[in-house]
Amino acid sequence: MEEPKFIIEVSEAKSLTQSTNLTLTQLLPTIVKSSQPLARVPISKFHVAAVAVGISGRIFIGVNVEFPNLPFHHTIHAEQFLLTNLSHNKETQIQYLAVSAAPCGHCRQFLQEIRGAGDIPLLITSDLEKTAKTEFTSLSEFLSHPFGPHDLLPKHVPLLLEPRHNDLCFIEIEGPITNSIKPHLKDAALKAANESHAPYSDSPSGVALLDSRGNVYKGSYMESAAYNPSMGPVQAALVAFIVGARDGAAEYGELVEAVLVEKEDAVVKQEDTARLLLRSIAPQCSFNVFLCSSNNKI
Repeated sequence: MEEPKFIIEVSEAKSLTQSTNLTLTQLLPTIVKSSQPLARVPISKFHVAAVAVGISGRIFIGVNVEFPNLPFHHTIHAEQFLLTNLSHNKETQIQYLAVSAAPCGHCRQFLQEIRGAGDIPLLITSDLEKTAKTEFTSLSEFLSHPFGPHDLLPKHVPLLLEPRHNDLCFIEIEGPITNSIKPHLKDAALKAANESHAPYSDSPSGVALLDSRGNVYKGSYMESAAYNPSMGPVQAALVAFIVGARDGAAEYGELVEAVLVEKEDAVVKQEDTARLLLRSIAPQCSFNVFLCSSNNKI
């Protein structure tokens, strides 16, 4: 296979199946294996890759990402990276899911935020060393007594990967305005906050990152019904940054500016933890926070 990347378009996927004489599902273990080196694991040295076939036929890749000198709860799990990648690219459903190792309890829970999660066919590629068969098992087999959105939310509430708009707008603040903040970066962070999946705390937030080449990467806060496996907006924006590099070579030192947008009355505040993470990986990156409000109540 060619050098792995984080999104394989439909035409590329078809070419791969034709050139290898494999079906799409038979091809997934190969993609998982070739994607594992993209993981950023300076602490554990344990490379995990998760690959999904979206409803569009595109193939999406996620890997685990660790940050030196920071607690593990800042870590991005491969399945979280994958779902963020799917969300950024407007992919609303998963046809097949393959991972290099059985999902940890954290990720089994986070995957419950997808509608119909229990029916997703899941392949553990490490098991192929024991058997030559490519056998998928439903995700429900890995979390037999799930607690998820269906326990806390009305059925009409959009779930993870489903379109939403949180009806947020900036709060007008009297006093001097920081002219150095680029309007398009601030607007991108607001858009990310409006796409945030935060139905349990009603505390949506979004981050936009600017690199030295002028590229903008945004990320939305994503909650779990179990609360703890939630995904911070900075981590989500960093997924976009890593994916945007295509070859996985993006260096955090390239980040020069960051904007966080969150609700003024949020019960879950992102500012302090976002500042901590960015200061650790990109100390030269400026960081600004803007508050917003909403009339939309779930």
